[in-house]
Amino acid sequence: MSDASPPPSTAASIGALHHVELWVPDLGRAVEEWGWLLGELGYAGHQDWPAGRSWLLGATYLVVEQSPALSDATHERRRPGLNHLAFHAGDRGAVDALVAAAPAHGWHQLFADRYPWAGGPEHYAGYLENTDGFEVELVAARAG
Repeated sequence: MSDASPPPSTAASIGALHHVELWVPDLGRAVEEWGWLLGELGYAGHQDWPAGRSWLLGATYLVVEQSPALSDATHERRRPGLNHLAFHAGDRGAVDALVAAAPAHGWHQLFADRYPWAGGPEHYAGYLENTDGFEVELVAARAG
């Protein structure tokens, strides 16, 4: 658990995601990489403490924390546990722009040979991985 207090209670739907906390080996790098992406997706900086940072969108927040209890230097999405986080990213043009800009912010594209249909012929999305091995899926809104 982080030392950060949760945002004030809001009228969130039961079962909606409250927050995600990611343990990272390098807080400064995580703040740069995640901060860029989350800012592009509409999250606002929420809390900042010596071992972590959080960003808030509506009633949901995402935390990156460099915990002293961390047992490894990288996240491995193919091991048991978290594989990836998927975000609504706007229309297809917004997804394309994020994928194009991502390398300048520490993210590289996964499945580039199948972009933007790596998730199937009806699923327009970009897949990115950051320096620490975390994967995100940027999902475009369905047209029409």
